[in-house]
Amino acid sequence: MTTIRAVHARSLADPEAFWAEQAERIDWETRCERVLDYSRPPFARWFVGGRTNLCHNAVDRHLATRADQAALVWTSTEVDRQRSISYRELHGEVNRMAAILREFGVRKGDRVLIYMPMIPEAVFAMLACTRIGAIHSVVFGGFASISLAARLDDARPRVVISADAGSRAGKVVAYKPLLDEALARATHRPERVLLVDRGLAPVAMVPGRDEDYAGWRERVGAAAVPCEWLESNEPSYVLYTSGTTGKPKGVQRDTGGYAVALATSMELIFGAHAGDTMFTTSDIGWVVGHSYIVYGPLLAGMTTVMYEGTPVRPDGGILWRLAEQHRVNVMFSAPTAIRVLKKQDPAWLTRYDLSSLRTLFLAGEPLDEPTASWIQQGIGKPVVDNYWQTETGWPVIALQPGIERLPPKLGSPGVPVYGYDVRIVDERTGADCAAGQKGVVAIEGPLPPGCMSTVWGDDSRFVRTYWSNFPDRQRYSTFDWGVRDEDGYLFILGRTDDVINVAGHRLGTREIEESLASHPAVAEVAVVGVADALKGQVALAVCILRDAQLAGTDAAHRALEGELMRIVESQLGAVARPSRIVFVPALPKTRSGKLLRRAIQAIAEGRETGDLTTIEDPSTLDHLRQALGVAEAVPAASGAG
Repeated sequence: MTTIRAVHARSLADPEAFWAEQAERIDWETRCERVLDYSRPPFARWFVGGRTNLCHNAVDRHLATRADQAALVWTSTEVDRQRSISYRELHGEVNRMAAILREFGVRKGDRVLIYMPMIPEAVFAMLACTRIGAIHSVVFGGFASISLAARLDDARPRVVISADAGSRAGKVVAYKPLLDEALARATHRPERVLLVDRGLAPVAMVPGRDEDYAGWRERVGAAAVPCEWLESNEPSYVLYTSGTTGKPKGVQRDTGGYAVALATSMELIFGAHAGDTMFTTSDIGWVVGHSYIVYGPLLAGMTTVMYEGTPVRPDGGILWRLAEQHRVNVMFSAPTAIRVLKKQDPAWLTRYDLSSLRTLFLAGEPLDEPTASWIQQGIGKPVVDNYWQTETGWPVIALQPGIERLPPKLGSPGVPVYGYDVRIVDERTGADCAAGQKGVVAIEGPLPPGCMSTVWGDDSRFVRTYWSNFPDRQRYSTFDWGVRDEDGYLFILGRTDDVINVAGHRLGTREIEESLASHPAVAEVAVVGVADALKGQVALAVCILRDAQLAGTDAAHRALEGELMRIVESQLGAVARPSRIVFVPALPKTRSGKLLRRAIQAIAEGRETGDLTTIEDPSTLDHLRQALGVAEAVPAASGAG
């Protein structure tokens, strides 16, 4: 089969045969008894009875053929250091980390929370967990204490692995004080905290709980810890993602299905093979970092480049300099990073030798046509958009150059990937939409291998959140609007729920609203996502104040806006801080009391608000326009667009 259409059709017509073939890409200690068990939809179990290990497949099995090949190349423009680690050396470091966790009493099924910067020890920790059958939960380094505490209480880890500090754009971010505050807030108490001291910030160790990584590394020496063979459906990790409620969802990933899905994607989607080098500019705190900095490239026997730094420091050419230096074949970044580079001297795009680079992949947020054209022309390489989610773990929609080179359509991430039965459906009836008709992007069950198996500790939330959105039909909802054209290409049009995408980071508006509402001056608040040329979307907060006199004072507004910004940053992290906070006497609502979020968003973006026949008080829109300093949108000419 040489066409994407043929591969996709076969994967849906005979999924068990298709995925049985793909399962040959990894090592199994015990072969599966059954490829798919979908007897209890929507819960899909893949490679039932098969026993495997993620760490073995990512590290150990390569020792016979590529022990001296670089497995992980770490480079940091923050601390001006670089380190190349071979598969043999990676095996030794992972065994040492696994031995330390064993000494701390960690066993199969125990959780280990990893709160670390982009350093090699974070990768050692992830692989060590999967080696011994522990479940890791990586939390983005520098995440605010309240959010970290919520994840501690939900995952209930036996051990936390962290560091003294990270660094971003030359500024040190001390992790230990944030972690200590989170541990004080959380009701769950981990037994040990293992700390990597980089010498960037002072560390106050808590006797009896906090342990020094360097000392323990020396103590365990050349340890050898055997792999724990897990049944395919036992969990490998939990990764938290924002939702429409304040409580984050723990996306639970299996073991065998994830290994097979990633190994397959490396060839069929990314066109990558053993010995190639992949450079993914994400962070291990996000799903892209899990799948395509750590597990995917290592499963394929590749070299993976791990970068601590920004796209513009020390200059706008750093990403391309690294691509030249490490002879990168496959690069994976985000549209936001490219839009940041558009502000730099375009000469950086042609200063370095990119002859080794075959393809630049972009994902995490919608890719706009000007950005795609600019970077493709600038570096002279194919640019492939792709669409997926934390929940899916690997791409849902893409062009898949590893199978064939389809012509791109600007604004579209491509066509459905093998294994995914993607539909565009009517949000009210759940019926399939015709080509050109806007609907919700949904996936017919079962989800293919590697997708989330459930919400950690809450099967009912998994069903209720993702599979109960269409009448009389059990389909997975992505909560994204989309449209399919006559050629089968899909276009993503934005979120259907209250999650916004800020530079690839998913943020629940409810979480930001709750943070702002904790201030005693705020009576009511609405947060919406507003289009932004650089970040894709930013958060806009519209507040009603308790004190009507305060509501009319510009100086008081500025001071209060600063206070509210600091509250959000302290509770949720800098990424969740609204771009702007405005104050109004009332929010636009329907006569039944429903908040008109889309009207707020439309006014902020200078668009028409559409049908507002149900609005209770039209003057609220005028107050909002005045607060935002925008004029009423001019209606489009008849017959336009």
